[in-house]
Amino acid sequence: MNQETDQNFERSRDRASDGVGRRIDVHVIREPDVTVMTPRKREICWNYGIPPRELPFAVSASHPINLRPGSIILLTGPSGCGKSSMLAALAEKTKNAIWVGQTQSRAARPVIDLVAPRKSLATAMEILTVCGLGEPRLWVRQFGDLSDGEKFRASLACAVGRALCSNASPVIFCDEFTARLHRRLAKAVAYNLRKLVSRHRLMLVVASAQNDIVSDLRPDEMVTLGESEHSAGLKRPAMHDCGGISLQRRMLIEPGSVRDYQHFRAMHYRSRDGLGFVDKVFLLRESAAGQPLGILVFAHAPLELAMRNLATGGRFIRNIRRLNRELRILRRLVMHPDIRGCGLGHWFVRNTLPQVGVRFVECLAAMGEVNPVFERAGMTRVGPCPMPKGRLALMERLRAWKLDPFSADFERKAARLPRVRKLVIETVRAWTGRMHGMMCEKVSGRELGQLTQSFRQIIGRPPVYYLWDREGEFPKRERDVERMAQSRQTPRRDADDEETRTTREKGRHRPDR
Repeated sequence: MNQETDQNFERSRDRASDGVGRRIDVHVIREPDVTVMTPRKREICWNYGIPPRELPFAVSASHPINLRPGSIILLTGPSGCGKSSMLAALAEKTKNAIWVGQTQSRAARPVIDLVAPRKSLATAMEILTVCGLGEPRLWVRQFGDLSDGEKFRASLACAVGRALCSNASPVIFCDEFTARLHRRLAKAVAYNLRKLVSRHRLMLVVASAQNDIVSDLRPDEMVTLGESEHSAGLKRPAMHDCGGISLQRRMLIEPGSVRDYQHFRAMHYRSRDGLGFVDKVFLLRESAAGQPLGILVFAHAPLELAMRNLATGGRFIRNIRRLNRELRILRRLVMHPDIRGCGLGHWFVRNTLPQVGVRFVECLAAMGEVNPVFERAGMTRVGPCPMPKGRLALMERLRAWKLDPFSADFERKAARLPRVRKLVIETVRAWTGRMHGMMCEKVSGRELGQLTQSFRQIIGRPPVYYLWDREGEFPKRERDVERMAQSRQTPRRDADDEETRTTREKGRHRPDR
């Protein structure tokens, strides 16, 4: 993976250098404003020999700055050395400058609508994840409801989105880059932003007093201020510095337990769903004694999945012993929000699959249409699960009742209308039973708010089915699966009905022969 990342980065940088650049000579003279003479100021000037008007001084000598598509310029140095002044001088000489945090929408709109509104949803999600805001629950909040650190990341995402939507090759300027972020998150944002700038041939100029981001940001030019001899130089990291985020060098994978999942439960969008019959758990740690940053949960698979049967040629039909012996389902992959988008998720999965101890591992991924993490990990994308007839009928009932399950007042209507409440409870109970068996968590003990949230997830977009075969014989490709489905005229079951067969059918299992 490291070698591939190195090559991709170098190819992106070479392509960026082919573009038409801008050479800007900057010579910044800082002239502080004169303040009024007050008794306290007079006392300070008299006692310390300070002139009432501070003399102008040069922030930097004349530096030629080369801005070109796909490049990053880093201004660094201690606080007060003139980074902000030099950044402003560069912006004055640049057409179509975009400042991070300069403008913010006050409308009561979700953050996801503020980022690259003219681009696809997948692009907006990518930008937010790159900028360190990779939690879907934050995407649907208003900007004003975010914390200060989250507002910086959202502002950075908005600026990147504006640059991507512009045809005028703007330059993005950011002062105090990552200053409000803790250092692990700062490194992740720097690493992800480097990849995004190279991929989309953006131009970025940032100022930061922290030098620990240099190896991850990999600036094309770095201007150091505050030294006796100010210097500007082209920094091209050695190949061994480009293999991935610097945090990865100390990370390790170790066995975990179901108890470890409690730390990650709130980070997953399906935090209320059960895990089923768990077989193995793996943790990704920052270091040997460091914080856990990721978790993988592998469980015993549902008895019957239509997509599995098609992908494996019916290998597990009515053969529960073979199913338990040869196959597990990847039930959860949860990465800490700080490091999402850094390529660590697929690295974690790829290095863990051989340790599960079975030939086949399958996965149902709701985000499979927009995030190819499992394909990058070596699993084969078989195809999206078909929309079940039962779910279509359910949606028709809701439309007939003029109910929108994703409206803000759906929970209130479910509490007020018995028929809606009954529909929600029965749907969640049926899905949970099919997916997790009779030992699933009890539906009757859950609050209505939790049930309506699960109901929304159940009727959402069907997941994508993935399969990994240690021996490489299966799965059949998506094209072959479609052909098999047509030739057999196999009834397409739902991802929910994909989940397992009925209790009556379970009695017809036959042992291995």
